[in-house]
Amino acid sequence: MDMTFENVRPDEIWEATKDTLTMTAWSLVFTIVLGFFLGLVLFLTSRRQLLQQSAVYGVLSFIVNIVRSVPFVILMISIMPFTKAITGTTFGVAGTIPPLIVGAAPFFARLVETALREVDRGVIEAAVAMGASKSDIVFRVLMREARPGLFAAVTVTAVTLVSYTAMSGVIGGGGLGDLALRYGYQRFQTDVMLVTVALLVILVQLLQMAGDLLVRRYSRK
Repeated sequence: MDMTFENVRPDEIWEATKDTLTMTAWSLVFTIVLGFFLGLVLFLTSRRQLLQQSAVYGVLSFIVNIVRSVPFVILMISIMPFTKAITGTTFGVAGTIPPLIVGAAPFFARLVETALREVDRGVIEAAVAMGASKSDIVFRVLMREARPGLFAAVTVTAVTLVSYTAMSGVIGGGGLGDLALRYGYQRFQTDVMLVTVALLVILVQLLQMAGDLLVRRYSRK
């Protein structure tokens, strides 16, 4: 099968695919770490929970809501000085990962909070009655009971990050989004656009399938 495109080499498509995978993987790792911590704090400091602190919850919730309300393209542009200070650049893979994390972590935090809220409160109360420490309740009860919801949250976030990486092409972020913008949109090369869309769809489907497998694996029968 002939895989040549006008003005585009197959290795450029491969490099763009690798850049998208790199951006998604690294940003997902940091998003999970930061978002999980933030979501856990949101849950624990909310009303009727183990560390109820209305002021802390209110401030964190307000910040999360603000960041989530900013469209990702605008967010990327607005935090360019921050990105530049951390990575030394605002372009390419390195310049895209910080905004991806900033944009996705609050989103993931809300999903984590929701997953933890779905845990049967009776299970938590039973652990408290048995004299379990707060750390045991969090890591041995909450985390265990919320695993299906947490895996589902990771899956949704991973898919969202793929779409964010595509949007990063607007500011030269690299990856398939940048390739689609430069060749598919600006040069009207429909074949390149179709290939990049197909690759993104395949990536999303693989992520969704992996996430669904984990959710089924840890769901109660």
